Amino acid sequence: MAVTRKVPKVSEACLRGDEALAKAFSFLGKRWNAMILAIVGAGPIGFRDLSRTIGGISDSVLSDRLAELTRAGLLSRSVEQGPPVSVSYELTPVGLALMPALEQIAQWSHRHLS
Repeated sequence: MAVTRKVPKVSEACLRGDEALAKAFSFLGKRWNAMILAIVGAGPIGFRDLSRTIGGISDSVLSDRLAELTRAGLLSRSVEQGPPVSVSYELTPVGLALMPALEQIAQWSHRHLS
């Protein structure tokens, strides 16, 4: 005899929340994005210092990720005319609003993931 289970009805609000989480994690889960945000969250930083701090990321990938985070409105890019020309990045208010959530995720990971 087959066992039937009742599948709970999912509310529209829950589905919207799931969609929002999927969208957030597809972006934040992209390799390097959350790490870049966490580092820039400590204060404005130049491209070269950011590259050295992260380690293991190519300049082209870092450049792509920074452009993506800037387009998404999480980072702002400032160019100081030189010589030498220098480029720095800092969090926008949207990026700053994300920091408490990233800190909570980092704490959870530290406690529960080995």
